[in-house]
Amino acid sequence: SMIVGMDLSHPAFCRKNAFRAFSRELPAINTPDGLFRAAWAIAQHEHPDADVAAGEAVVANLIATVKGRVRSTSVDAKLAHLHDVLFDLLDFRGNVDDYYSPSNSYLCDVLRTRRGLPITLTLLYRRVAQGIGLTVHGVNAPGHFLAEVEMDRGKGRSIYVDPFFGGGLLHEDEVFARILQATGTQLHPTAEHLARAAPRQWLGRMLNNLQAVFASTGRERDVYAMQEMQGLL
Repeated sequence: SMIVGMDLSHPAFCRKNAFRAFSRELPAINTPDGLFRAAWAIAQHEHPDADVAAGEAVVANLIATVKGRVRSTSVDAKLAHLHDVLFDLLDFRGNVDDYYSPSNSYLCDVLRTRRGLPITLTLLYRRVAQGIGLTVHGVNAPGHFLAEVEMDRGKGRSIYVDPFFGGGLLHEDEVFARILQATGTQLHPTAEHLARAAPRQWLGRMLNNLQAVFASTGRERDVYAMQEMQGLL
């Protein structure tokens, strides 16, 4: 539960630089850069020296690498090269060996280790995809975060991508199977499960993930720190 009487201008638990950076980026989270920078700020509570400009330079490099390979304007071609670079060449994928490490939620660590949670990998995937002109959404599925790639601008044909499992392409029924696998419950599949994540939901889920990790390891002050950031949403 939220701490009573929390002063949102002066956090008691969250590192002030991280809190301020998060607060500063919130008005811009509907842009690809803004969401990336706000998500980056979350990591600065534990990694105060993580430089967002350095992170953006790595992303720009990834975008340039994919662009340098694409010879066609087709979505299929862009998608093939994007996956070739991120998943085959660089081996970005889910951290199955240490799923509950806070590092999996920190973009600075995910860029360095190329391992992360479904939600951070999807955020990175979306950022690079947008840089090469693809339209990508986060899908706030229960138990498992995915990407939705629009295959023909606005005509409603989408493919789903699972960056956690090496960028596998999924159709709707396969997505439900994946959710089932992640949650272990017999869900009645509805369109709601494939709802696109609003940026605030995206950040909220990242902060919830960290609160759960910190709570399970007795890091109470860090739980409160994440709650202070969440209070800004």
